[in-house]
Amino acid sequence: MEFSSGRGRLKQARLAGDRRDLYPHSLQFYLEPPTENISLVEFESFAIDRLKLLKVVENLGVSYVRSSDSYKTKLEFELRKLKFPYKALAEDDYEARRKDHISHFILRLAYCQSEDLRRWFLQQEMDLLRYRFNQVTDNLRQKFLEHVNLSFEAVSEDLKNELANELYTSTPGLSLTKVKEQMFYKVGLADAVDLFRARRVFIKDGFAYVPFKEIDVIVLNNYRTKLSKALALTARSLPSIQSDERLQPLLNHLSHSYIGPDYSMQKNTGKISLEQIDTLSVKSFPLCMRQLHKALRDNHHLRHGGRMQYGLFLKGIGLTLEQALEFWKKEFIRGKVDADKFDKGYAYSIRHSYGKEGRRTDYTPYSCMKIIMSNPPSQGDYHGCPFRHSDPELLKQKLQSYKIPPSGIAQILELVKGMHYQLACQKYFELTHDVDNLGFSLNHPNQYFTESQRLLSGGRELKKELSNSGNSQQKSNSQESMNSNSAPTSSNTTADAELEGLEAYFTED
Repeated sequence: MEFSSGRGRLKQARLAGDRRDLYPHSLQFYLEPPTENISLVEFESFAIDRLKLLKVVENLGVSYVRSSDSYKTKLEFELRKLKFPYKALAEDDYEARRKDHISHFILRLAYCQSEDLRRWFLQQEMDLLRYRFNQVTDNLRQKFLEHVNLSFEAVSEDLKNELANELYTSTPGLSLTKVKEQMFYKVGLADAVDLFRARRVFIKDGFAYVPFKEIDVIVLNNYRTKLSKALALTARSLPSIQSDERLQPLLNHLSHSYIGPDYSMQKNTGKISLEQIDTLSVKSFPLCMRQLHKALRDNHHLRHGGRMQYGLFLKGIGLTLEQALEFWKKEFIRGKVDADKFDKGYAYSIRHSYGKEGRRTDYTPYSCMKIIMSNPPSQGDYHGCPFRHSDPELLKQKLQSYKIPPSGIAQILELVKGMHYQLACQKYFELTHDVDNLGFSLNHPNQYFTESQRLLSGGRELKKELSNSGNSQQKSNSQESMNSNSAPTSSNTTADAELEGLEAYFTED
């Protein structure tokens, strides 16, 4: 795959590459990488759209039964909206199939860089293929099986009638009548090992007799094997990719990507007072920020990772620069830092994070993905994601101390075990706010705070309380609606890169 930045070159590439025999089916195993030229703009656009889709797949896979009508309806809506193939599409769906093909390989490059990323990508791609495979017609399924060289021998009607009783007793969920109506395939045991272990198929002479309704298990096992190997091979090729200065920043950004609003300070400035923070930390802070706030109050100090994560979060919920300086100074001088040392060693870094020093970059708060994937905490640190970085037993004790019911703790720990850290945080939100279904995905600590305040205030925006001086407050600005599926802004990529410069000012402990 080659890249260009010109629109004219992109148009020529599309005309040259518009060969419908490239994608004979709306489904594929992504065995052959794309070879056409695309622009860097299209490269990033395709990748972001597929990432949005896989995030939806992850969330729905935990929130709904995968075969339920609600799951199918919501996932089909996302596939339609983002223009990916979703059913037995007509022959003129070349652009959707092209986007599906190219976007898969872009994310494969981004998500081959670590074991956690590979595992996550593999699971979501398998769930997506399962849904799409089950949505196509029987005829198109058979054509797809032939296309990916999984053409199993169909059991003849005479043999099926002869084995009808054995097939009925060995295949759960099928009546004798359904057995006679269902098409069966003779599949080698190596391909049907999961069905065999679960005792869901009839075995004879080294073959599993698999009903057509279970053939998706065979397809997914085959796809898992191929994609796992492909991810491992792609990871070995990373050094050559990392040498491309155009691609590497994009790929790193995608693997840590947050695709919602940036929660910049300007939208919320001045809406809370310092006196509210202790109460808000209990009611409306996500667990990561509640943990940091408690550590700050207990120790009167946070190391640089904690100050960066918590400081930008507080900026995002509305602390002005003056409030931030007052907040951190009051707390630090209660510990081992005197006022003069704070002014010389810490005040500059706070002003820097508000864009008043250095490059004058207005830094944005960390997203969940950035917190989960970068800068893991070490001994004495309190930053990071508690669901990702805490020992499960310590996490359990913390949740118990916050009065989370045992059944809720079990659900959270199960999500953590499955590495669904953001969904575990979402479950924590539901349990602490007594709601059954949020109706949205949590992707950002400041989104957590915003939605909590909206819920607790009955849908009203967060208002700034009267200050201690009794002065009348400034008019409250209506808060912009936070849509987790909104397109990313270009400033996110820039801010992520420039945060590396900010870290230099936070290194003093």
